[in-house]
Amino acid sequence: MLNFTKFERINPEKRDVLQRLKDFGEIYEVFEKTKAREQADRCMQCGDPYCHTGCPLGNYIPAWLKQTATKNLDLAFAISNETSPFPEILGKICPQDVLCEGACSLNTGHGAISIGAIETYISETAFDKGMEPKYPGVTSTKKVAIIGSGPSGISAATFLLRRGIGVEMFERSDRAGGLLTYGIPGFKLDKNAVQRRVDWLISAGMKLHLNCEIGKDKAAKDLEKEFDAIYLGVGATLGNYIGIEGEKSSNVHLAMDFLTAIQKRNFGNTTDSFIDVTDKNVVVIGGGDTAMDCVRTSVREGAKTVKCLYRRDEANMPGSKKEVVNAKEEGVEYLFNVSPKSFVVEDGKAVKVELLTTTMSEPDESGRQKVVINEGSEYFEDADVIILALGFKPEVPSFFNELGVNTNSWGGVDTSNYVTSNKKVFAGGDCQRGAHLAVTASLDGREAAKVIVSSLA
Repeated sequence: MLNFTKFERINPEKRDVLQRLKDFGEIYEVFEKTKAREQADRCMQCGDPYCHTGCPLGNYIPAWLKQTATKNLDLAFAISNETSPFPEILGKICPQDVLCEGACSLNTGHGAISIGAIETYISETAFDKGMEPKYPGVTSTKKVAIIGSGPSGISAATFLLRRGIGVEMFERSDRAGGLLTYGIPGFKLDKNAVQRRVDWLISAGMKLHLNCEIGKDKAAKDLEKEFDAIYLGVGATLGNYIGIEGEKSSNVHLAMDFLTAIQKRNFGNTTDSFIDVTDKNVVVIGGGDTAMDCVRTSVREGAKTVKCLYRRDEANMPGSKKEVVNAKEEGVEYLFNVSPKSFVVEDGKAVKVELLTTTMSEPDESGRQKVVINEGSEYFEDADVIILALGFKPEVPSFFNELGVNTNSWGGVDTSNYVTSNKKVFAGGDCQRGAHLAVTASLDGREAAKVIVSSLA
């Protein structure tokens, strides 16, 4: 170990831009064995590892880095799976630059350890060797219903099944995975990786019900009678509008509608909601990872031009920095410090975005700079298709009332240590904490599973 002076930090190789724009395949290659070991060998094995505390899941990062460097793949695989429900997925989609790698002691000098890439290498290499996560089989008479099959639901199922508790998962869509399947494009996450984890859960004893919407296809009260506990992992899927003139025009779309329709098409499904951007001028409003997913999807769909509009400067974009770099490589143009004022509508379609320029104020007590609108700075950008990527809020399904589950002022499920107002019902992930990251949803699923197990004892 301690070879950070001998080996420079490197990132996995990326597919050539012209090639990757032709499809939705993942753009990053998996480290080959020698590179993975060299990069793991850069770790200083800190006595108080900031990478560990910087990871929401508290992954034992230095431990599996050491085992990778010393060629013990079996132990590295076991350790990486101990705290995480799907390390091979989070290794690809987590914003490591602001989490574990951002906290790495080497980050300010020699370059952080390539934690996400090594995490992916461990799992994918193990899978190639036939290794799988281990489950004891269902050994308990207790059973839990999980509503929603996204990151939080899959995580809860994983940790419940590890304790031998029976699980049935209910998903209103045609495929399991939630955000992992329909919200994150294939060039960031191959959908076979999601299905592989779901298949392992089924092999471990989980029953999966697809195309089953609670409150419509199955009564919530029936779940309450049939199961010993219920876990709500329904996410936060409602997109936000801006609240300006013209935003409900026929060619103004919410990000998740756009991404879901494209992914359904990629699965070979026909859908009336498909949004065609071929040869069109696309404007995406927002600066997070979902906005990056939309702009990068648009260039693959053959858009004439793709522009990303964000009201702050580049340094303050909330999305992962590597996604911004990837988008720029793929031809996306960024317009920073602009704020939409209205959409100019002709014949029911928005044809221009009226913008105001902005400046950043001095940081306030929280350390955050505020956006200041420059009055009188209006100008226009042409657009054929406009996509709003402005964050998400939870749905409040009618069956919440049926179960006596209380929500708060912004529609999130009220909980105390993951327990709702109905002591038999638990909740976690975006529906409980607000729209956030897949890794924090996974954390909620894991911790809620522990609370559920204790309640069933």
